[in-house]
Parts: sequence; C-alpha cells; structure tokens
Amino acid sequence: MTPWKLTYNKFISEEEGLREALCTLGNGYFGTRGATPETLATKVHYPGTYIAGVYNALPTEVAGRTIYNEDFVNCPNWLMFNYRINDGSWFNRTKVKILTWKVELNMHRGILSRRLRWQDDKGRITLVEDHRIVSMAHPHCGALRYSITPENYSGKITVRSGLDGLIINAGVDRYKQLNSGHLEPCSHGSFGKDGVFLQMKTNQSGIQITEAQRTLVYRDHKRFRPKMRVITHGRQRIIQEFTLTMHKGQKHTIDKLVSIYTSRDHGVADDCSIAQETVIHIESFDSLYQPHRAKWEALWKKFDVEVKGDDFVQLVLRLHAFHLLQTASTYNEDIDAGMPARGLHGEAYRGHVFWDELYIFPFYNLHAPEITRALLMYRYRRLGAAKEYAQQHGYRGAMYPWQSASKGDETTQIIHLNPMSNTWGPDYSSLQRHVSLAVAYNVWGYYYSSGDRDFLDRYGAEMILEIAHFWSSMAQLNEKTKRYDIDGVMGPDEFHEKYPGTNRGGIKNNAYTNVLVVWVIEKSLNILDSMLAEEDRNALLLKTGITDEEIQRWRDITHKMTVVMDKKGLIHQYEGYMDLKELDWDEYRRKYDNIHRIDRILKAEGLSPDSYKASKQADVLMLFFVLSSKELKDIFKRLGYPFTKTIMKKNFEYYFRRTSHGSTLSLVVHTYVADLLGYSDRADGYFKETLESDIYDSQGGTTQEGIHAGVMGSSLDLFLRSFAGLEISEDRICLAPKLKEKWKRIKFNVRYKNIWFYVTVTKKKLTILAEPLQEISLQVSTEIPIEIYNTTHKLIPGKSYSVKLE
Repeated sequence: MTPWKLTYNKFISEEEGLREALCTLGNGYFGTRGATPETLATKVHYPGTYIAGVYNALPTEVAGRTIYNEDFVNCPNWLMFNYRINDGSWFNRTKVKILTWKVELNMHRGILSRRLRWQDDKGRITLVEDHRIVSMAHPHCGALRYSITPENYSGKITVRSGLDGLIINAGVDRYKQLNSGHLEPCSHGSFGKDGVFLQMKTNQSGIQITEAQRTLVYRDHKRFRPKMRVITHGRQRIIQEFTLTMHKGQKHTIDKLVSIYTSRDHGVADDCSIAQETVIHIESFDSLYQPHRAKWEALWKKFDVEVKGDDFVQLVLRLHAFHLLQTASTYNEDIDAGMPARGLHGEAYRGHVFWDELYIFPFYNLHAPEITRALLMYRYRRLGAAKEYAQQHGYRGAMYPWQSASKGDETTQIIHLNPMSNTWGPDYSSLQRHVSLAVAYNVWGYYYSSGDRDFLDRYGAEMILEIAHFWSSMAQLNEKTKRYDIDGVMGPDEFHEKYPGTNRGGIKNNAYTNVLVVWVIEKSLNILDSMLAEEDRNALLLKTGITDEEIQRWRDITHKMTVVMDKKGLIHQYEGYMDLKELDWDEYRRKYDNIHRIDRILKAEGLSPDSYKASKQADVLMLFFVLSSKELKDIFKRLGYPFTKTIMKKNFEYYFRRTSHGSTLSLVVHTYVADLLGYSDRADGYFKETLESDIYDSQGGTTQEGIHAGVMGSSLDLFLRSFAGLEISEDRICLAPKLKEKWKRIKFNVRYKNIWFYVTVTKKKLTILAEPLQEISLQVSTEIPIEIYNTTHKLIPGKSYSVKLE
C-alpha cells in the first residue's frame, strides 16, 4: 500500500463499479468516472461525466401518477476510444486473454494510469498504457494519453477516438423505471486538421453542452498526421478514425485533448466556439499535465494530512481529501452550484444538494474558506426560493428544501422504490426541515473560522435571520405546557417518518431540531444585539420583515422550547418515541446478512420502522456532535433542563444500541461522541469503520453510484477534532492531540481567520509555526495566542515553537 496511490493489480468485474467511482477525476467544474476508454455503459462499466450545476427534469408515470425527477445529467462521454488489429474485432476485454492489468490512481499528481497486456486468439500480444487527467489548472480541459505497442507482431491498427452523446442516465438501478434520456443533439462537426466537436442540449432545462477534441498521434515521440476519417452516428456521436502501420515493438502514442463548456458558464456567450478555441491552444498532453501537476502540488501543501505509522489511515485520509477537492475547488467561485452529496462521481441522489454540507464544510473552512463561501453563495442565491417554499406551507422566513438542485425548489421525490420488495411507497423525507438549520450552522461556522465579516454583513446575517424567522413561525406555544412545540418534521434519523397508524407525515418535538432552533435564534439575536450598527440593523429588519414583536417572541422561544426528557436523563428522540416497540436486533441479524437498512427489511415484511425504536443514524447524539458541551449546557440551562456528562453517556449508550448505521454518516457522529466521552477504544474502532465505508463500499453497492462526500469530509474533520485535538475558540485555536498507539507522527496545516498554522506532533513533542497571509500585515512584535492542553502560549509569526509532551 502506497500512501499516495490507489492501486488495482487485477481486473475484478464485480468491483469495477466501485473502482470507477474511486478513480473518478475532477476539478470542481466537471468530473469523469474512472471507466475504461474502450467501453460503453454495461452491467460492469459505467462511463459518466458530470458538470457542476447541470440538471434536467423529466416526468415519469409511476404507480398511476406522474412524478418529476430532476437529475444530475450524464454528459457526453469524452473518453470514447478503441482500436483493432488489421480487420479484426474492436478490442473487447471479454473476448481476449488478459495477461496483466494494473490501474493506478496517483493522488499526489491527479492522474489515473493503466497498464494492460492482452493476447488475442492468434497469439498476438499487445501492450497498452494510458494516462488521463481532468485538469486542475484549466477547469474546462481534460486529456487522455493512449499508447499502443505490438509486442510480437507487425500489422495495421485502426484507432477510433470520439465523443459520445448517445447516452442516458443509467448509473443507479433503482432509478431505471424513470425517464432518463436527458440529451438531444444540437450540432457536430470538424474544425482545423485534427479536431471534432459535439454539441448537445438538455431537453428540459435547455443547457447546451459542447465537447471539442483534438487527436494527436506520435510515433517514437515524433508527431505525424495520419489521414483521419470522421464518422457520425446520427447527430449524437462523432468519431475520428485512422489507421497506423505498426512494427513489432514500435510504440505509437495518441493524445486525446478535450475541452468542455456549457451555455450556463459564467461569461461564455458561445459554448461551441469557445470549446473549439480552447482545445486548439492545447499543444499536447504534457502541456496540459505540467501545470495540472503543479496545481495539485500547491493544493497538497495546504490540504495534506500526514500520519506516519499507519498506511491505511494515511491512504484513506488522502483519498478523501482528493475527492473533496475534485468535487469543489477554487473554481467554484465562478460556478453557481452547490455541494452534491455524492460528488461529481455518479448519479446517486440525482446529484442533489442535502444537509451533508454540515459534515463537509469544516474541511474547506480550515484550508480554503473561499470554496465554502462559493458554496454558501449557492444557498444565498436560492434564498428567495426558500422564502417562497415557506410561504407555500403557511410559514414566514426561509425554509430550505431537503433536496435542492438547479433552482432551489424542493426536488425530493414524493414516492420511493424499496429495492427489497420492488414496490413504491410514499416518501416523507422532505419533512427533514433541519436542513435549514444546517444552512444557518454552516454560515456561522464559516464566519467563525474565517473571520469573513464582509460575507456575514452582505449575505450570511440575512440567511440566518430568515431561517430563524421560519422556525419561529413553525413553533407553536402549547397553552398546557407553556412551552413551544414544533410539529410535522422528521429528524436526522430518517427511519421515523410519522406516528404508527397515521397517514400524516412528520413527528413532534424532535430533540435535535428543537435544540438547534434555539441555537439559531440565539445566533440571530446576537447578530442583532451586538454585531450590527443601528442603521445596518434597521435595514436588515426592514428587508426581512422582522418586527420588534417577532424579536421578543424569539427571546421567549430561547427560554421555553420543548425538549422531551425523562427523570433518568434520557433525551427522547421525539415526543412519543418511548412508546414505540423494541426491535429484536439479534433475530434480524440472524435472518439477514446486512441490516443497515432495517427500514426496507421491515417494510418488505409488511411492517413499519415507524413502530420501532430503530434509527438509521445518530439523531439525539447529533446534538453532541454539532454543538460543544458548553453550548449545550447553556441552552439546556436556559430552557430549564439538566445537562451533564453523565446524561451524555446515558444517551450515547441508549441510542447506539438502537441504531442500524444505515448511513455512512452514522459512525462519524458515534466516533466523535465516543471519543468525547472517553471511550477511546470504541472511538478507534468506529473511526476505522468510518474510513472503510467508501474504499471498501461497506454499505454494499452504494459507493459505485457516487462517493459519499459527507463521510469523506467528516473523516478529515474527525481526525482534526478527535485525534489532533483541534478546537476553534473565539480568538484562537486550541490543540490537545491524542496520537493512536500505531501513529509515530502526525502533521497537518489549518487556516484560522487569516493565519496559517503548521503543526507537527510526535509522541514527545508538538511543533507549531504560525504564518499570517501575505496580504495581512502584522507588526514583528505581534504575538499570536494559541492554547495547547489548556495552557496559553504565544507565537511569534514565522518562528517555530515547540512544546514537550512527555
């Protein structure tokens, strides 16, 4: 295992979907799955290219009703490439003997390589070596270098290099009953001496997508120009075909250079023309690769985490950082797109934006806050849609949708297919209103760690206040208890959609939701009371329509919100939860190999998860994950409830036993809380399972549909919070590292406000260097406070500082 490389030394068809997802290359603008160039979509392979923000909605007749699904469009396949010997068949992996097969993802350089030797039925052996990149230096460009060497024969080899728009969205089995043909042809043709282009358009959203390619051929490292013939299949596929005369042992290399543009790109008037112009100016694979490699080196200088002594942890943390940077990069500042929960890696969740940002943004906040800002602007631009959504349901303020795509309206499905029973049922998941809490939490978290007051003043404060306004309108004063109740929601758990025996979706007084509502309202009051000049405060209140009477109501809510809690110290997940039946977990584990999705199992048996104390993922325990113990203690005290570490432990033990971990995010929360409560061994085990979730596809077939960006971001956050002991306070960073036994050294960098901190920790010593950004001028005598194991130390900018740990 090489800590910078993900390597596969044998082709295994059952694992190819997972490998294609894990070997996806991207740059924030577009991502391309790691499928082999010679294949079209099959049961084994699924080439896919996805462009940030490109969606299309189609209707489908399902179960007697018309439903609309807005999909993340599978864009034309630019990898399309194949060859044949003389007049034989085109290369097909299943029809030849594979002698060697090695695929290697080099994360340090951002390049995917393959070495393949194969033998046909005539005994001819061919060596193929290919390398591909999606440029991190030029966001609209990608390239494939493909070398062919006949090892024991001479002859003619015919090559085809093309752009394929004759594709549909077919990457997720459970969506296959839905209409999936999103593209229609616009134009195609040739340009220059070696270029072709293909322009397609989404058939509902009307987004034009142009891919332009040039194909360059080299013999013994010298370029020559074979006669190229252009072949078209209708108006949706265009191919360059040429024939090479090859001698035994002679290597020919083909560079396929590609540019991709859409009509929604900022500042682009003609996507078709600029795609051609861009690719014309790419000299070769190398000319694109060198700045790409340099860009990755610069990124790793900021984002890398080193863990000496544990190759598995090292590899996976780098893999997670790599895929997050491919999903959202500094180029997102010019892209109106959110953070898709499954990356630019596949079609699961239809590329929609969920609450997973809550788990992901800390990674960007502490390394490249400009990326977080760009992604938060996606939410701000859809604030109007969130306000309209709230009005449609009779509320004030801004209610963000559970699933968001192009416009910011609700894109959650209204019916859901259970793959175990192959039946459709109602889907209540849009009632997870806590996504709005996540948006507010992310806004504040970004401001708190970056110090970006400009963003808070211009955008963030308005978002937080509008979200508080929504929750105030949803909270209703219970005349009997004299407390505020919130009804008709779903919590993070997701299994409990409604009360048993009822048809009305939602439950009442979800603890996580109610406590976070108090937190958001408190932040809103803090902004109004302490952070704004009077004229700015008045302008913001006029813009949002928030009155003095409403603000007084907010103050009342922060003292009278309902949290259902018993005398034993158990925080009830929601009102009525303790009346549910206990599930026989041991019995279901005996009956089924995998009970992660016990909800689907129960429904297939004619039962309902609504009737049982069974959770998909952390719900009550989310409180301990997102808010500090001090914040929780203050909130509970103000509400008149007790809160102690003993209460935290009781709730952890109670709910852990009743959780199936049907989401990759579940063990993230349990890792952090276990460590927080002093259960170090359990935390280590849960952390290992968290790291295994995507690289080993522990959820059983889901990663091949797209990586889980949430678990990738939160694993890196876990490393910093639980093992590096990083905590952000009002005016400093705090460190209390706990190296696992195997770890000899950890090394990481974080950016707090406008200062970079470079930290190295061994068993014996912690070394830290603080370097303000170049545009920030500090006096030489200025000292930077930090806290190490609860002791304050003062750093001099640019000077290394060490603390003995023994």
